[in-house]
Amino acid sequence: LLSSAVSLFLNACATTGSSGGSTTAAATAGGVKPYPLTTCIVSGNALGSMGDEQRLVHNGQEIKFCCEPCVGKFLKNPEKYLSKL
Repeated sequence: LLSSAVSLFLNACATTGSSGGSTTAAATAGGVKPYPLTTCIVSGNALGSMGDEQRLVHNGQEIKFCCEPCVGKFLKNPEKYLSKL
């Protein structure tokens, strides 16, 4: 159930654009801070290295992940990972 909810949320966030530059531009235009890293905030893996890149917005900050399991880990303890920004 959590996985389904996270997937729906991520899909809603990702609809702002699917190409690399337009997502950041859309995030900035929408008042969302763009994600500054080229790696997953949870695992440190390259974005997209474990399948489709995952995204969500947390308190106005765009966050990107290498895979869906990392999204769940982040949501359990966001403050732990946000310190990497």
